[in-house]
Amino acid sequence: MTRFLKSSILGAATLALSMSSALAVDLEFYFPVAVGGEAAATIQALTDAYVAENPDVNINAIYTGSYADTTTRAITAARGGNAPHLAILLSVDMFTMIDEDIVEAWDDYLSEDEIENWIGGFYPAFMKNSQTEGKTWGIPFQRSTPVIYWNKEAFEAAGLDPETPPTTWDEMVEMGQQLTIRDDAGNVTQWGVRIPSSGFPSWLFTGLVAANGQDGLANDAGTEVYFDTPEVVEALEYLVSLSTEHEIMAPGILDWGATPRAFMDGESAIAWTTTGNLTNIRNNAPFEFGVGMLPAKVRPGAPSGGGNFYLFSGHSEEEVLAAIDFVKWATAPEQAAEWSIATGYVAPREDTWETDAMREYAQEVPGALVARDQLEYAVAELATFEGPRVTQILNDNIAAAVVGDKSPAEALADAQREADAILAPYRQ
Repeated sequence: MTRFLKSSILGAATLALSMSSALAVDLEFYFPVAVGGEAAATIQALTDAYVAENPDVNINAIYTGSYADTTTRAITAARGGNAPHLAILLSVDMFTMIDEDIVEAWDDYLSEDEIENWIGGFYPAFMKNSQTEGKTWGIPFQRSTPVIYWNKEAFEAAGLDPETPPTTWDEMVEMGQQLTIRDDAGNVTQWGVRIPSSGFPSWLFTGLVAANGQDGLANDAGTEVYFDTPEVVEALEYLVSLSTEHEIMAPGILDWGATPRAFMDGESAIAWTTTGNLTNIRNNAPFEFGVGMLPAKVRPGAPSGGGNFYLFSGHSEEEVLAAIDFVKWATAPEQAAEWSIATGYVAPREDTWETDAMREYAQEVPGALVARDQLEYAVAELATFEGPRVTQILNDNIAAAVVGDKSPAEALADAQREADAILAPYRQ
């Protein structure tokens, strides 16, 4: 779209919005749900609350399925000239959205004070996948890191301290061996650990890479990947060894979506998944459980993850400013606290953790603090131009190593070569 003179008319447009016109501003908002629990209902409740406070704005909040479904639908709508005003998409979709030229940089519509105090108030770890080349393209909201959940009852039954999870790779193997239970016929009735290898395998794998000392899998510009370094190869060798050598994890591809249920049903004593599953597990696990940081090798490490608000092109200045106002409201401390408590996603700003609601929640559910504290060690999730293609290449090769079709070194060499071919035009 042809942009209006944002900086010169910002004050006047904001005043016009606050005075409220006779006709309400109508906004369309796409959102996905990638975890269990009441996320969709909470999004709708927050949207309804905003509209109740702002009768000059109508928001049609549309649940659009998975992250992948939501991205596809948003791109299709934008190409057809019918883009939503807002969508929550994966933070790593940033380069795809820029390449499609269908989203706006938030900074262009904000005052210097808003850039400093609103944009600047989000945790730096979440901004690694939200900003590039000095521009802010995503506003953190539905954000997460992977964590481990452990079954305290299973630990106690195995003779382990139920309050002490594994903190290193070696400890996870040692504890996993004690936690893996076989019946008289040799069939496993409880696995020591479960790390999903479908759904978001590259995300969880980045946790192993970061723990092995490498700062992520791509450069900040989204033009280069680092798939075949010694640190990454060793990380994949470790992942494969959990089932092939140590026999503490079920062989083959393990489903992302089934992981919380497998943990709650006692199929695995330790599970790697998103902190966004905390509320679901808390509400449904029939046993006491703990939440811990990902085990370290060289150092602690985990990727940031989850979804950001994106601001789509092709709308009037009044609609754009109304959309921004809604996002500022939704990420304000009280609303962000409500969202975090309802879902388990990490409140993306420090001021949210200072609210009475979050202080009480953290006392009641100390596991909620783990993902926040892990942000100190977080690296950027894999994000590049042609992101879905590049990520799928890595995912496919991780799978090939997991099922034994390739060695880890072969799989990652193939992934590097294929990704380099795709990204070559972006480095010219």
